[in-house]
Amino acid sequence: MKLTKTFKAFFESEKSGGLLLLFVTLLSLFLANSSIQTDYIAFWKTPLGHHSITDWINDGLMAIFFLMIGLELEREIYDGELANIKNAALPIFGALGGMVVPAGIFLALNFGTITQNGAGIPMATDIAFAIGILSLLGNRVPASLKIFLTALAVIDDLGAIIVIAVFYTDSIALLNLFYALAIWGFLFILNRRKVHNLIPYLLGGAAMWYFMLNSGIHATITGVILAFVIPFGDGGPQSASYRLQHFLHNPVAFFILPLFAIANTGIPITGDWHEGLLHDNSIGIIAGLVIGKPLGIWLFSFLAVTFGVCALPKELRWKDIIGAGMLGGIGFTMSIFITLLAFKNDGEEIINYSKIAILIASFLAGTLGFIWLKINLKAKKTKKKKAV
Repeated sequence: MKLTKTFKAFFESEKSGGLLLLFVTLLSLFLANSSIQTDYIAFWKTPLGHHSITDWINDGLMAIFFLMIGLELEREIYDGELANIKNAALPIFGALGGMVVPAGIFLALNFGTITQNGAGIPMATDIAFAIGILSLLGNRVPASLKIFLTALAVIDDLGAIIVIAVFYTDSIALLNLFYALAIWGFLFILNRRKVHNLIPYLLGGAAMWYFMLNSGIHATITGVILAFVIPFGDGGPQSASYRLQHFLHNPVAFFILPLFAIANTGIPITGDWHEGLLHDNSIGIIAGLVIGKPLGIWLFSFLAVTFGVCALPKELRWKDIIGAGMLGGIGFTMSIFITLLAFKNDGEEIINYSKIAILIASFLAGTLGFIWLKINLKAKKTKKKKAV
């Protein structure tokens, strides 16, 4: 299976972005536990207007990240792996299992407690880190496995976005929501009228973001719904969707996501940090990401193939799907994002414990996935040589 130029460019940018995310996360953890700890943590809480620096990053810049996710999803639906329902079914079912099973494990441990709201935390997959780890295996990775993991992660992000919109919205200011949707409707009309100039869409998107921010629904959702009114056209290099997606790739991968990571992983590691890992919340996050993700992705994929809904690509084996499922357990960006929403009224301690659990789970999932795939893909390659 050959990879398109667009997919190769996406894969390469996510690979480099994943390595940068790892570096800034380690840097942030180091600074948060150095002699400048107090000043470093206080800096991110510095107020700018009615919000802190971290709030502007999480509510503002991350809307641009969600816009890019929406554009990628739009491209996959119109001209990618999700355009053909038979091809799309495998990663769709895999992603569904990768959300349901981890959430189920978390709820089994936390239902009825003050932390049950964190069920969405282990449902997420970090595209940049997952692809970054997969890329370390080089050309031994089949193209179909790269496509499966990427499509699964994009669908997973869509699921996380839906979860945020439905379960992490406290109250809705209907008038502001009406204004946001009215602007979206106007942009949709521009789309149907074949207006391809990006300026009105970007200006309208900024206005949508403002009203969505004041509606009670998380403002980052604006990015996703805006993406689907950006004209796709034929999907070529001259189309508005392609130009915007291409423009956003580097700023998102090398500025926005690293900034989000460094602002949200400044966690002071106290002497009793390990005690937080014994809480049901932390156990649920780690078990959900490390065990629930690969189990759910493999199980739902297997059932979909068994019942004839889709087929397993010829160059893939079920061992490969398990390995991809392990990498799917790297939650990081979206898991931290959901943590901030789930526990925003429960204090810094539970948020920090959750972040530590996410970092540990993501490290375990990435390490296990890498080792599993390295062993199995190497064995697969050896068998092919013997056959020749």
